[in-house]
Amino acid sequence: MIASLLIANRGEIACRIIRTARKMGIRTVAVYSDADASALHVREADEAVHIGPSPAAESYLQGEKIIEAAKSTGAEAIHPGYGFLSENAEFAQAVIDAGLVWVGPNPGSITAMGLKDAAKKLMTEAGVPVTPGYMGENQDPAFLAAQAEKIGYPVLIKAVAGGGGKGMRLVERAADFADALLSCQREAVSSFGNGHVLIEKYIASPRHIEVQVFGDTHGNVVHLFERDCSLQRRHQKVIEEAPAPGMDEATREKLCAAAVRAARAVDYVGAGTIEFIADGSGTLDAERIWFMEMNTRLQVEHPVTEMITGLDLVEWQLRVASGEPLPLSQDEICMSGHAIEARIYAEDADNGFLPSPGRIEHFDFVLGLSPTAWGNPRFDTGVEEGDEVSPYYDPMIGKLIAHDDDRSNAAFRLLNVAADTLIWPIKTNLPLLCGVLSHMALEGLVADTSLLDRDLARFLPPNPPPPEALAWATHELVEKQFNENLFGKFVPLAGFRLNAPPASRTTIYLDGKPLQSDFQLPDNSRFETMEFHAGEFYRASEQDGYLVLGGRAHRFSLRPDLLHGASSGDGAILAPMPGKVISVAVEAGQSVERGQKLLTLEAMKMEHTLTAPFDGTVAELRVSAGDQVEVEAVLARIAAPDPAAD
Repeated sequence: MIASLLIANRGEIACRIIRTARKMGIRTVAVYSDADASALHVREADEAVHIGPSPAAESYLQGEKIIEAAKSTGAEAIHPGYGFLSENAEFAQAVIDAGLVWVGPNPGSITAMGLKDAAKKLMTEAGVPVTPGYMGENQDPAFLAAQAEKIGYPVLIKAVAGGGGKGMRLVERAADFADALLSCQREAVSSFGNGHVLIEKYIASPRHIEVQVFGDTHGNVVHLFERDCSLQRRHQKVIEEAPAPGMDEATREKLCAAAVRAARAVDYVGAGTIEFIADGSGTLDAERIWFMEMNTRLQVEHPVTEMITGLDLVEWQLRVASGEPLPLSQDEICMSGHAIEARIYAEDADNGFLPSPGRIEHFDFVLGLSPTAWGNPRFDTGVEEGDEVSPYYDPMIGKLIAHDDDRSNAAFRLLNVAADTLIWPIKTNLPLLCGVLSHMALEGLVADTSLLDRDLARFLPPNPPPPEALAWATHELVEKQFNENLFGKFVPLAGFRLNAPPASRTTIYLDGKPLQSDFQLPDNSRFETMEFHAGEFYRASEQDGYLVLGGRAHRFSLRPDLLHGASSGDGAILAPMPGKVISVAVEAGQSVERGQKLLTLEAMKMEHTLTAPFDGTVAELRVSAGDQVEVEAVLARIAAPDPAAD
């Protein structure tokens, strides 16, 4: 068995690998960039090595530095995680050539599956069904146009070296083919250095279904059933589940057998995923499911497979890399219940999902769940309260995973946790996750891959919250503060009604903005029995002056003076992320109206306009054009009009 392991990655997956390695008694070595000097994966590892500046190209993508770190610390093996160098055949070979153990497939397997056209040819030869299309060498535009006509519109033009939605164009009629081809080729050359394309039939209602496979060095290959990853936004997975809804046993058997044949065709060793595209316009049918590509690494969504099988896939990886046979045969691998995973990203769901990096001041979960928990529900993350979400890397904070006896119960279990999760002050996609999970739990939502892009508004709970949610929230806070004797002995008489629970209307302050809300005290039965339609699921969970409603975290109080810290409630204009001030539109002392542009901040290659939170005067202006600012820096302060002056 491997005795010491270097993890060539960061964040959530590095922490995930460390946990299993520790369980197995394996010493771990982390690597880190400048931005990750105090990151959780660095703190959890037995040893850590600095490998370069913050940009990934200068640190986590520097294979030579990583191999040198392994040698200098005495690590025997390197686990690449996912992303970065995990599917780089040259790096894998360099690790092996350095006399180290590569925890992954053979470099030849990575190469064989690295180009979409070559992989599909190989799969065809192995008897794995592939999407109808053209994958040849002839790249003449007229020839490709003729192939598209032969396949039948609509078609997809795809860069053979593409990924992540880049180098892909949908063409619905012949007249648009030439322009789409040129555009796709330009993007492919720019992104991947390879303009070669293939043409394939476009599936109108596609579902993304993948099969987890595992091979060892003794010739054994097994599958661990399928996952459905169709809930995507802009080609990025948001929610994944296992097994795939609507998959009958006969179709599952054919699909998983095809995946095993695909893995055997490239002599696969270790964890891999065979991705298929399914026609989701009707019931799932093996005749309408085709090979798409293979990911030659551990997947982000591997926990849902672990939940339904009870197996530790990272442990399997380490055992196989150590030369052991697979721990179980195919007949010994069983599936139980349903598991769903939701990815929490640091992005503003109410502002075009712009990235929202910065320091996490509050990081709270219900059910006693901590960021390092390993149960059900389960949370895999690479950050803790007080840590920074860096603008240099993927904005994923972590993954919530829940398991139950069926899909609806698993969705409810996960929804209950997601809806009560407090992450502050950075913005997250939790509103979207709560909306989608409520539709899954209440309506049995089954999606195709374009659903969220096509109908996003349907899944985002309204902001500000509707009156019934505010009433519930007000009740929670009033009752809590009453119980703490903040309002004195006469509070129970407020809104007194004969033979009915006391009711009243009060002003609450949500993110510093006054809102009118009804509440009842002390009988809260009306709130406990409130029924919401799918997409309108709210939780009122007041925590130290914060409130979570529909997945959104808010500052919440009954009086303005209960708000604490700099916020839009006291007129402070805070930097939402580290960046550069590129323009200032106001001067100190100037009168402004609510919503008026104050300044523009450039961060993560995007411009962000900051506006006045209410009518008032620019009481303070702390920055000028060209200044670099840190997250939550006070840039300006708006003073409200003095009521006494009226």
